[in-house]
Amino acid sequence: MTTARDLVLVAPGMPSGGLVAQEDLSLALAGAEAVDLLQNGALSLNGHRMVPGPRTATGDPLLDQAAASLARQEPYETVDEWLWRRAGELAPAYVDDLERAGLLVRPGGRGVRLLTGRSVLADVRERHDAEERRALGEPVLAALLTALGIEEEPSRADESSLDDAVTTVLAAVGDAVTRLEAVRLRRDVENAAFDNVWRG
Repeated sequence: MTTARDLVLVAPGMPSGGLVAQEDLSLALAGAEAVDLLQNGALSLNGHRMVPGPRTATGDPLLDQAAASLARQEPYETVDEWLWRRAGELAPAYVDDLERAGLLVRPGGRGVRLLTGRSVLADVRERHDAEERRALGEPVLAALLTALGIEEEPSRADESSLDDAVTTVLAAVGDAVTRLEAVRLRRDVENAAFDNVWRG
């Protein structure tokens, strides 16, 4: 299982967070993909620029798609540019992928409601493995869940086990989610002001 798949399997059903905003989850999924590409050698960082490595199959269709979409001409994309470009409709893409893999079932079965409100996570080994990874405090998954507002801040000791490139990606995810929330809040304020004008 990839980090992104594990994230989808644990994030939406966390009791403290309820359903995660689709846009936030998509950004975190793009970050998870970047971390996995760093760890399998398909990507490296030069500062904040994403330098693609050799084209190799990962065995996961969405991660292969992520690797294939890396900019291969200089100047390479920054991590921030990658997150916003790659995120797009990434959360629904992972939901579709989980449905094809049989990890989602229709309501009525045993599971946790996921994103769409129509499907639930199946009670299967992959889900339990992902939940165990979260329970053990695996630092990458913990940092992504923190960025989504689901987990408390990971300890410095946990983060110290990560290399600089992974830490850079995780920090960029946190910044992107924070900026997205600021945009939402500003839009809410503007809409409320507009409504007040119409009410007189």
